[in-house]
Amino acid sequence: MNIDQAVVTAFTPTGKLRASINLGNPILANRDPVSGEPVGVSIDLARAFAERLAVELELVVFDAAGKSVEAVGDERADIGFFAVDPLRGQAIAFTAPYVLIEGFYLVRENSPILSNQDVDHSHNRVAVGKGSAYDLYLSRELKAAQIVRAPTSPTVVQTFVEQNLEVAAGVKQQLEADARKLPGLRLLDQRFMVIQQAMGTPKTRGDAAAAVLRQFVEEMKKSGFVSASLARHGIAGASVAPAA
Repeated sequence: MNIDQAVVTAFTPTGKLRASINLGNPILANRDPVSGEPVGVSIDLARAFAERLAVELELVVFDAAGKSVEAVGDERADIGFFAVDPLRGQAIAFTAPYVLIEGFYLVRENSPILSNQDVDHSHNRVAVGKGSAYDLYLSRELKAAQIVRAPTSPTVVQTFVEQNLEVAAGVKQQLEADARKLPGLRLLDQRFMVIQQAMGTPKTRGDAAAAVLRQFVEEMKKSGFVSASLARHGIAGASVAPAA
């Protein structure tokens, strides 16, 4: 993968590759319990891309997806790792997805809500992480239910419990982990969306830069890099996206 120096410069206006990392999605990034350093498939991909460009990597870490997206859209970061969404795509050039993640609903054990079709009613309030893929998607799709925004995706279930809401929406694995800690909760048995996790760069960096990033992601999927990274970090329930 020969990368023109003009493209390298486009990706690194500060001399470093600044990668926006969202710790709000544990499938993609987390903190190492010993070192406290960010770890995960997003970080692995960021390091690999910096190596391709032969530049130094700087991680710009956030606790929520919305903040991570804003950093790239405002060009405070050069690349990021997000769920593909039309609203985000106004300022960000996305690659094809590298990982697919399922979004599920969580309710109380005794809730009358038995299926996804039972959620969108005016008497239901749905907790989502502010600015997350679920927030953006459900803000378009839900016509009657009220959306209640938690500060971050990891605090969705806390908000759901504290405010006595009817539904929580989020990453299946995060909801399952929270349900194991708190008795009396259950996931509905059908996903409401598939989140396409992709890499992105500001559109202002140009078509050539966007093309290089797209090619990089395809190579990382095809080579087994993404699959190996998910396995190394013990991530279950997420699948490598098919080739574009």
